Amino acid sequence: MTRWEPNARGRLEQAALDLFGERGFEQTTVEDIATRAGLTKRTFFRHYTDKREVLFGAGAEFQQVFVDSLAGAPPSATPLEAVAISLQAGGEMLEGRRDFARRRQRVIAANPELRERELVKLASVAAALTEGLQERGVGEPAASLTAETAMAVFRVGFERWLADGETRSLPELLRESVDALRAVAA
Repeated sequence: MTRWEPNARGRLEQAALDLFGERGFEQTTVEDIATRAGLTKRTFFRHYTDKREVLFGAGAEFQQVFVDSLAGAPPSATPLEAVAISLQAGGEMLEGRRDFARRRQRVIAANPELRERELVKLASVAAALTEGLQERGVGEPAASLTAETAMAVFRVGFERWLADGETRSLPELLRESVDALRAVAA
């Protein structure tokens, strides 16, 4: 093994998803992942704290995209318009990763601990959006309701995006979901 390997993080991610699919999450070890990637356990731990982080490692970046885009929404935007801008930014971040997202969701769906962690990560995004809305002057309970609704809209659009045969973009599906919410609320 060479001292430096290009794209170690991507190779570890690919190896982990392959092994999780073949053996299951619980039966796959960090050593298995590193070996499949042609790397060492030490290299694995330079990139991830544990094997779950292969699936959730981008969570902080994902949340920051939502927060930054909300902060950048025009001051005149309604709370729903502002979170719709955040949803679009989140969708754009994930757009080129549909295959990874599909494989990731299959692993998460098969493991109750991972499903719980996914919900916690989404709840963290909702809390950050609530705080961002409050900073924009949106009071309670409107800030919390808007943020939680945004996460529900995201989940619905995301699940549609992952569906077999779906070819539309995630941002497009998120726009449709926001439009459906507006129609229901009207």
